[in-house]
Amino acid sequence: MLVAVTPEDLAHLRRARDLMDREYASPLDVPAMARAALMSPSHFSRQFRAAYGETPYGYLMTRRIERAKALLRLGKLSVTEVCVEVGCTSLGSFSARFTELVGETPSAYRARTHDSLAVVPGCHLKGLTRPSRFREAAPRPSS
Repeated sequence: MLVAVTPEDLAHLRRARDLMDREYASPLDVPAMARAALMSPSHFSRQFRAAYGETPYGYLMTRRIERAKALLRLGKLSVTEVCVEVGCTSLGSFSARFTELVGETPSAYRARTHDSLAVVPGCHLKGLTRPSRFREAAPRPSS
């Protein structure tokens, strides 16, 4: 079933998305995000997915993992401290989601040297380091 997103709904959805971008470390749930969008939770979830291609929770976790990557690159906090800092309450769930989106564990990511990223301007760095569930598959060797 194709869900149509009206311009008015899109404006409301942007409010919720902005809330997630701003308050990613806060305990946000779908009902709270739906209230920001002036929608019922089920309608909000359907419309958000139709507009942005992922669930509200998926978007929020992407924001959290994106911030976690930045904190891990700094190397000042432990993985557990980073988990709490970005608003996750379960280290296991955080590590599993991080690994799913980034392709390696938080500890392995932190252990790697990120000196090559130090010379990249911040505006480009965000795009280079944004976690994605839709990573490109490695090219297959030709026969």
